[in-house]
Amino acid sequence: MKVPDHFIKKILEKKKTSSRGFFDTRKMEGFVNQLYHILFLSQGLNTEDQINIEFGELHKILFDLVKNTSKDGVFAEKQTDDFFLALPDLYNTLILDAESILEFDPATESLEEILLAYPGFFATYVYRISHQLWIQKIKILPRVISEYAHSRTGIDIHPGAIIGEHFFIDHGTGIVIGETTVIGNHVKLYQGVTLGALHVSKDKANEKRHPNIEDHVIIYSGATILGGNTTIGRESIIGGNVWITQDVPSGSLVYHKSEIKIKDNGTLPESLTFVI
Repeated sequence: MKVPDHFIKKILEKKKTSSRGFFDTRKMEGFVNQLYHILFLSQGLNTEDQINIEFGELHKILFDLVKNTSKDGVFAEKQTDDFFLALPDLYNTLILDAESILEFDPATESLEEILLAYPGFFATYVYRISHQLWIQKIKILPRVISEYAHSRTGIDIHPGAIIGEHFFIDHGTGIVIGETTVIGNHVKLYQGVTLGALHVSKDKANEKRHPNIEDHVIIYSGATILGGNTTIGRESIIGGNVWITQDVPSGSLVYHKSEIKIKDNGTLPESLTFVI
């Protein structure tokens, strides 16, 4: 079956009138993975010259990605330079994140294991680089990068969220962290946690819609915390599957009361002992 010519022309015309170009997502994925490799898995990169060559290639890739969305070579050059200037601080923060996992997760034995096998750390890495691009006012690219981590790990962190040091995601699948979320230091999240908005409407796009999580908070699996005016006070523990839309004072323990009831249809017979 032949696609109608008028439809093909319509697609081509749409591409011509588009205000921004679209970049190759494979190039973006290559940038994310190659940067991770250099920072944490740099087997074979044994000299400064080798690493500088790799960084030079990454600089060109990022420049192309930014330029393709901004259509401004001067802007792209400056933003690419600014990103690489910020990279040492990003690296130091990510090492603190990895050390927190090593300290608190009994299932891991080494930093190498975390760097090679922990989706929560990879999602945190992608968040930190995409957030850096976000605060540099680069359009589209941070969101596309964050969605790459989402597709790989099942962890959805908006690049606009603000997350402190020593961040620890355990397991992680199904975690959602909204754009205006603010998370302090030494926070631990388990799988299925949602830090979301109470209402979803376009007119609230520039408002604080997502919660604040203060320092040293632990949020267990399945918990849902909603609203821009909701704050979880420092050193609180939020139990699994709770639903929170109001402030929680510091040092709180929030959980559902669990009850187990066993259906009783009559007296169970005494156990029989067989001797053969």
